[in-house]
Amino acid sequence: MRIGPAALERRQNLNSAAAAACWVGGLLAFPPLADGAQDITMLLCVLVLMISSTFVFSTSPLSVLIYIAMLGAGAALSLALDWQWPAVGGVILFTIASLVATIQVRTIFLKARLAEASVIEKDKVVSLLLREFEENEADWLWEVDPARRLRAVSPRFAFALGRAQADVEGKPLLEMVAGRNWTNGQFPPSLHDLAERLKNRESFPNMLVQVSILGEERWWELSGTPMRDEQGRFTGFRGVGSDVTEQRKSSEKIAYLARFDTLTQLPNRLQLTEALGEALRYAVQWRTRCALLMVDLDRFKAVNDSLGHMTGDKLLAQVSARLQSLMGENQLCGRLGGDEFAIVIRDASTPGVVRDLARQVIERLSEPYQVDHHTLYVGASVGSAEGPRDGNSVEEMMRNADLALYRAKDGGGGEHCGFEPVLHASAEERRQLEMALRKALGRDELLLHYQPVVDANTESVVSFEALVRWNSAEHGFISPGKFIPLAEDTRLIVPIGQWVMRKACEEARNWPDHIKVNVNVSPEQLLEPGFHDEVVEALAATGLKPERLEVEVTESIFLRDATVARNALEKVMALGCSVALDDFGTGYSSLGYLRKLKFSTIKVDRTFVQGAAQGSAESLAIINAVVAMANSLKMTTTAEGVETLEEANLIRSLGCDKIQGFYFGRPMTATDARGLFKAVRERRA
Repeated sequence: MRIGPAALERRQNLNSAAAAACWVGGLLAFPPLADGAQDITMLLCVLVLMISSTFVFSTSPLSVLIYIAMLGAGAALSLALDWQWPAVGGVILFTIASLVATIQVRTIFLKARLAEASVIEKDKVVSLLLREFEENEADWLWEVDPARRLRAVSPRFAFALGRAQADVEGKPLLEMVAGRNWTNGQFPPSLHDLAERLKNRESFPNMLVQVSILGEERWWELSGTPMRDEQGRFTGFRGVGSDVTEQRKSSEKIAYLARFDTLTQLPNRLQLTEALGEALRYAVQWRTRCALLMVDLDRFKAVNDSLGHMTGDKLLAQVSARLQSLMGENQLCGRLGGDEFAIVIRDASTPGVVRDLARQVIERLSEPYQVDHHTLYVGASVGSAEGPRDGNSVEEMMRNADLALYRAKDGGGGEHCGFEPVLHASAEERRQLEMALRKALGRDELLLHYQPVVDANTESVVSFEALVRWNSAEHGFISPGKFIPLAEDTRLIVPIGQWVMRKACEEARNWPDHIKVNVNVSPEQLLEPGFHDEVVEALAATGLKPERLEVEVTESIFLRDATVARNALEKVMALGCSVALDDFGTGYSSLGYLRKLKFSTIKVDRTFVQGAAQGSAESLAIINAVVAMANSLKMTTTAEGVETLEEANLIRSLGCDKIQGFYFGRPMTATDARGLFKAVRERRA
């Protein structure tokens, strides 16, 4: 029969009481039969029993208390019967001290047992957590002995090492992760750091280590803590690790994308600005010079718009390769964005180094490119600034180099322009002109002049070309060559073009019915989705017949979006308006579009007219070819820029249908244009 804990406790208490009663009986019965020395020996034995019971029976404190209390009471009673009162007091005090000591020992024992139980429980919990951690996470546990040999290798750690558990147990950790480098001792720096930490017995959290597993380079993140036993002796390392190769690749890719251009693989704006800042500090420290070259491709937009962005991207890749091939020592090239590149020269103290590099860049980038079976030609313009002369900061250097680049492109492209302080004044003037131009329409500062176009044979006026002029209240009369490019750059040409269209149609109503008005339309305006509606509104508002409106476009419209341009012009032709191709032969070859679009007139540029007048065989051949082509396509031709009688006679002999130029009339006001018809009527009268 199994006895419960309570019954065992009661039985032990009874046994203690019975044992104590036997000793008490002996204390009371023995003294009369013994001498004094034997009495004292008997008493000492009882006292020893009281002390020893405190430790021997510590698992049952109540039984110990009963045992001590009964022995103490029996000893005191025995001494009292012998009239030894001082000894009675000593026994009582000893008994009390023994009882208190019993309680203290029991308390310490219970605390020790509770602490031991807690540690055991914690070990169980930790073991469960670690087992669950290894089973459910990608991380793994590792452990080495004082000699840095692996022990207690988990299956997951063995898998990370690419070996079986039995093959790695007891092997040096560094040998397992060093790979082929273990024999030659050429470890990555991170492995050296790990070896030092292990050697110095230092803990290390989240250490990135480059390892070699079966010949494959990988990255681990290791954390480790030295272990010690109860005596404080070092017993090895224990820690956790994980394979972070993919995260490392992702972070490296992010870092690469932050500093390099993905299309050209060149440094991007961030890295260029850092390099320029470092070059400026170097120049100031050593009293030398650095330089920044801004490179912009000429005619790249035409390639992008006509052949597509994929072709444009491939072209940019070839441009970047050519730029990279030109770089020398202390020179860094990169892409700022779009078709704009930059070159940082760390030491530009050698005379002519900037000029020579700019010339090489222009020449190299102007050579033909082969992209997708297309032979492409683009040029380059370069603007440069030297530091610290032209700027003490990255922002100043980039702004000034950009101003120089704008001046180089303003000159027609294919040029190098260095920064000059006067460029700031030009930029400020441009800014002020832009602000004034934005207010020009509202202030009614724009006006139209009209230049006559005459029949080559009869010299009678057949049409007028409407030319916009600007008389600014702040800046006075502004040349069209100055504000028209500004309007195109800022897209102000769209509202200005709308105003010109309506104003010209309105004025044409005052002319004879057979006189047309020619209105120039910019690519920006033509590619607007509502261009056809603008023409309809202008005709409807003014009552001008569509047959009397001729829209003039340049070849550049086919460089932007040829399909949209063609559709817009076809809609205008469907209204009954005619379309003239202006400045033919000076830009993009439009022979294909001459076949697809029914132009009414081809205008021969003034450069060919002047060249023919000077006896240029090429100009004469071009004019003859244009006239012959126009006749075969049933189109008329207009020669521009005729300024003398000799030029007029030459053009007439070459077969041009119409002539326009200063010889027959300069651009005039609307009143003067009406005066021409009034004079004709008076002569007829």
